Order: sequence, then structure tokens, then C-alpha cells
Amino acid sequence: MSKPNHGPLGDVKQAVQNTVQDAKEAAMGAGAQLKETVTGRPTLAPSEDFNTATLTTNTGAPIDDVEHSMTIGPRGPVVLEDVPLVEKLGQLDREKIPERVVHARGMVAKGYFKVTHDVSDICKADFLSSVGKKTPVAARFSTVVHPAGSPESLRDVRGFSVKMYTQEGNWDFVGNSIPVFFIRDGMQFPDLVHCLRPNPKNNIQESWRILDFLSFHPESVNILTYLLDNPGVFANWRSMEGHSVNTYTMINSEGKEVYVKFIWTPQGGPKYLSDEEVTQVGDLNWRQSHATHDLYSAIERKEYPEWELSVQVMDPADADKFYFDPLDCTKLWPTDMVPPRPVGKMVLDTNIDNFFAEAEQIAFCPAVVVPGISFSDDKLLQTRVFSYTDTQRYRLGVNYQMLPINQPKCPFHNNHIDGQMNFMHRN
Repeated sequence: MSKPNHGPLGDVKQAVQNTVQDAKEAAMGAGAQLKETVTGRPTLAPSEDFNTATLTTNTGAPIDDVEHSMTIGPRGPVVLEDVPLVEKLGQLDREKIPERVVHARGMVAKGYFKVTHDVSDICKADFLSSVGKKTPVAARFSTVVHPAGSPESLRDVRGFSVKMYTQEGNWDFVGNSIPVFFIRDGMQFPDLVHCLRPNPKNNIQESWRILDFLSFHPESVNILTYLLDNPGVFANWRSMEGHSVNTYTMINSEGKEVYVKFIWTPQGGPKYLSDEEVTQVGDLNWRQSHATHDLYSAIERKEYPEWELSVQVMDPADADKFYFDPLDCTKLWPTDMVPPRPVGKMVLDTNIDNFFAEAEQIAFCPAVVVPGISFSDDKLLQTRVFSYTDTQRYRLGVNYQMLPINQPKCPFHNNHIDGQMNFMHRN
């Protein structure tokens, strides 16, 4: 009788066995060619478009031996003219790009946004022009402070971003899971990030550094009441709320402008993890990716997550009538005073095909807007409009908008030329 698998290594072994079985079933279901090697491990044939008799170099030359270096005699030394070896090592040395300064840990799924309510009286955006209209989207969910390999169950603000590929260009919604923020002026943002990060002396995140900074910013008390309560740890990406945090403007076809805040509400309402459940999630998930597993698996099961988009609308002429500054992102717009107005729903029904190409290289920025949506004088928003684009140019290069996941799906034209990795032909 075989012994049961106990502990992390047993879990890993079982996970590998399950993965092999899932790969076999998926391959058979898709009609792909599946071969069993002498070791019993499955080998999935590549797609017909890219099938070759052997592996090749980046330039297409066949490689007759992918396991051994070219040497002078059986013992060596290795020769520099071994082009496949040099290419393979050089590729490995350069396959990582700079990590996001914030929001490094995240996952993407794709789907569509559908208009459910008429909002033409406040917004002229084409993708909101008629009830029932659909727009393709890609959404990214993330933690904020911690690095790419960190557990998704850590107490943290979460990022909630949606890229809508409209017929008037892309619109990037770039928000968070909590409706308010720590600070109201972008000049303080780098200092906020530094205090939340590990101490540069010992690489340990220390609470005294966080409290030292926040003690000089009493406006941060508001977000702390959220962060230290249930919204500090959402159960998974599917049950997470999204808030614009900042105040934007909408403009209708007559040119009338209103202040708005955007709210995404998950179907079934938000769900959270208790401190005890966080510990259980960490014990049960050896890769610390419970939220990513949950989102990916749900879509594979065709249990597509949904969110309702609503907007709070305020006439700028009424801004001084409230007891709070509507352009202060550390303040909440009470829903009993400014009730949300339904707009539409987002459904995520497609998983990404490649994590690096579609989750690491996707780039969001509040500056990416369409006619009918614009910016307010919110100080933090004004600095985000610059900073988010700037960080993507650093991470991905000046032509990052050419990448397929970032490229608009409507006709576009400008006079930008050249630059690193420019692969677009312009007449």
C-alpha cells in the first residue's frame, strides 16, 4: 500500500501529477498531438504554424544538439563559436525586465464591458453611447507594496485596473480596492512608497518607518481604517472592489462637464479573509498565489467573474456645498449624499495566453483617456498622469504602446518615429 503524501513536498508531487493529467486531457480535447517519451512525461507538439523538426536559433537556424556545448575534444574547452550556446545564455541573462515600482504582484484576465444603462446625458464617450454596446477589455489585479513573488494574502491595498479597447482609442481605468488614499499631493508619493517598503539597511519591512511617515499626514487615518479592517485582505481577485480614488470629469455632447468617481462592485459583493484564513491560505498554497489560482481556475471552469460599473456624479458648481473637498482623494464621497449611478458590467471570460506578454508587459496610465472622459484638478491625479507613463517608458521602452496587449484595436496614426524596439512601419 502506498503511503499518503504529507507536507509541502507531497503537495508538490500531487500537483505535478495533476498537472500532467490535466495536460493530457486538454491536449486530447483540443486534438493536439501528444507523445509519450521514454520517461513517461508528456510532450505537447507545438502549433502547426511554428512546428519544426528541431529547435532553432532566434534567426531560424536548426540546432542539432540542445543539450551539450561545442568543445575542442571530449573534455573541452568550450569554443566561442558555439552560437546556440552564446545565444541561449545571453537570452537568459536578459529575459527579466525592471519590476514595477508598485503593483509588481498581479494577474490579468480578458473579457468585455457591456453598457447596461444610458449615460449619454453626462458622457459622450463612444463606448458608452448605447445600451448593449460591448467593448473588449483586459483587467489587471495586483497588490501594491510587495514584490512580484510575494504572497497575495498579505494585508495591502490592491490595484484594480481595466484597459478598454474602444473605437476612439484605449481608456485606462487605474484604481485601487479602497476608495481613498494616504496622501493628497503627488510630491509626497515617493516618500510614501519608501516608508512602506523594507528598510534599505536590512531589507525588512518595519512598522515604525510606516507610522513615522504617516504620523505627519493625519489625512492618512481614513485609509488606515480600511486597510486595518476587512478591506485590507480581499478573499481573491474575483471578490474585490475597484475605486477610481481620484476625481475625474465626464463631458457630454453639449460640452457640459461633471465630476465623477468610478466604482466597480463584484457580483455577489466583496469578500474578505480573516487573519486565521490568511494563515490557512498560506499553508494550503505553496506558491502563495491563491488569488491568481482562483481567478484562472474560475475562468477555466466557465464561472466568469463579473463587476458592475457605477459612477458618482457631482456638478462642479455644487462642490463647495459639501463638508469635504470633492477633489481631495483622502476623502470619501458618501453614497447617501452622492448616490452611485449604474453604467454597465464587465465580464472576464478569457485567460491570458502568456503571462509575460500580457500581464508583465501590460501598461496602464490615468493619462490614457477617450473623448468624454478627462481629468479634474485633483492634485494627486495630476501627478499620476505623468508618472505612470514615465514608469512604463522606463520599464518597457519608449514604444511600449506598440506591444499587442497595449496597442489600440481601432485605427490610429501619429508622427512618432524610431526609438528603441520600434517595429511599426510608417509611410
